[in-house]
Amino acid sequence: MRTLVDIGDPEVKALDRLAQREKVSRAALIRKAIDDFLARNSSTSEAEAFGLWGDRKVDGLAYQEDIRSEW
Repeated sequence: MRTLVDIGDPEVKALDRLAQREKVSRAALIRKAIDDFLARNSSTSEAEAFGLWGDRKVDGLAYQEDIRSEW
């Protein structure tokens, strides 16, 4: 997929220097940056949610019934 993104001149110049040094295209650098960003941010939220109720002292079903009794 192609997309249009506004990037400032200093950032474009820095990307160009890095691309030249790494011998890859600017687009390849941006794709890698996006992949890295998504990997860092998606795994963290999954890890935080896993076992969310593990350290609670209340039974999950009892909690659910208590909350629903308010309806």
